[in-house]
Amino acid sequence: MLSFGPLAVVDLRTDAEGVTAPLPPSPRIHRAWFVAAVAFVTIIGAAGFASLPGLLIDPLHDEFGWSRGTIGFAVSVNLALYGLTAPFAAALMDRFGIRRVVAVALTVIATGAALTVVMTAAWQLVLYWGVLVGLGSGSMALAFAATVTNRWFVKRRGLVTGILTAAGASGQLVFLPLLAWLVEEHGWRPAAITVALSALAVVPFVWLLLRDHPADIGTTPYGAESFTPKPDPVPGAARRAVMVLFRAARTGPFWLLAGTFAICGASTNGLVKTHFVPAAHDHGMAITAAASLLAVIGVFDVVGTIASGWFTDRYDARRLLALYYALRGISLLFLPMLLAPTVQPPMIFFIVFYGLDWVATVPPTIALCREHYGDDSAIVFGWVLASHQVGAGIVAFAGGVARDAFGSYDVVWYAAGALCAVAALMALVIRRPRTNAPSPGQEVPRDKAVRAG
Repeated sequence: MLSFGPLAVVDLRTDAEGVTAPLPPSPRIHRAWFVAAVAFVTIIGAAGFASLPGLLIDPLHDEFGWSRGTIGFAVSVNLALYGLTAPFAAALMDRFGIRRVVAVALTVIATGAALTVVMTAAWQLVLYWGVLVGLGSGSMALAFAATVTNRWFVKRRGLVTGILTAAGASGQLVFLPLLAWLVEEHGWRPAAITVALSALAVVPFVWLLLRDHPADIGTTPYGAESFTPKPDPVPGAARRAVMVLFRAARTGPFWLLAGTFAICGASTNGLVKTHFVPAAHDHGMAITAAASLLAVIGVFDVVGTIASGWFTDRYDARRLLALYYALRGISLLFLPMLLAPTVQPPMIFFIVFYGLDWVATVPPTIALCREHYGDDSAIVFGWVLASHQVGAGIVAFAGGVARDAFGSYDVVWYAAGALCAVAALMALVIRRPRTNAPSPGQEVPRDKAVRAG
């Protein structure tokens, strides 16, 4: 009989005399944690693409004369494709494996970022940064983190989700001050090349160290009580992604999760990440100072997201979401009064407070997808993430248009604060599945999960 524990795999062997004995135990640190570490570094290495758009708006406007609305449109295409690609990427990972999909995605990101240095027209910005980087980054989206977590962990899923989600913020912390300095001292092109090289440098790391499934190395997911064979590749990735969407779209929780996450994207990636630096610059703040504030958001985002994962393993994810959105909305309503030429203590308080909430919504959202949709949860979360990025794309474009029309971003900050209040109410009305809710780390069978939704 085989016995598998959360930290080691105990197998049985028969020697030449027919005596059965256990194989030596595997190391005390489960291999799943090494896979999570590889995924963490991979996401950090690809995070430079997310740091750059807000730094490009003013330099591209000054060099080419493109309106902020035009530049915002390219960013919106990038953000929308980032989300719309995610569910198909999750299905492709089931078909071809995590390692292959991620390696190709990083190469596409590097190609798109490198091509921007030779562009001369706005449509090329849309193609290179919007389409290519959008498609590549979509395959490196949070669906990647959800897939790794679902395959390699049974226990501590909320915590690991928080850690991998925080990797994006850590990448922002690493790259944003450097990219801001490059843009201000040497122009935007060296910054774009830096993003391309950082994404490309991670490809060998992924190919050599990332593994698709615990069964590939003869172990179990962390916290599993029995061995799980590696499933056969799932054909028809695109068809499966669409069919999962059709099934999920017939359930109420999907639309509530998609709606709240669209507002999440609108109030983070679409608004603050894209327009905070130019908005602060409008008030006389140096670009490097504004970019450094975003980097500080990244520091506290790491703390907030990991803490959110810990909370998600222990508390009702619906109430956590409602609290996060309410607090975010309140902070955005105060932001227009805090922008100034220099960094004052109230702005520091906003940065810390907002940073703790930046993507704290991700662990409870993934947990609710897992609770309602079981084995399909990574793909369902991919579609929920698509709504996040569509919301981000709309506000990235609308924010630029509002700045062109009103000469200020104030109306956008107030509107985002009101939307966050709506998201808090939506989170509270997400109902529990009719079946018994699983305990932390317990799988939901696919047929029961669909009926429960």
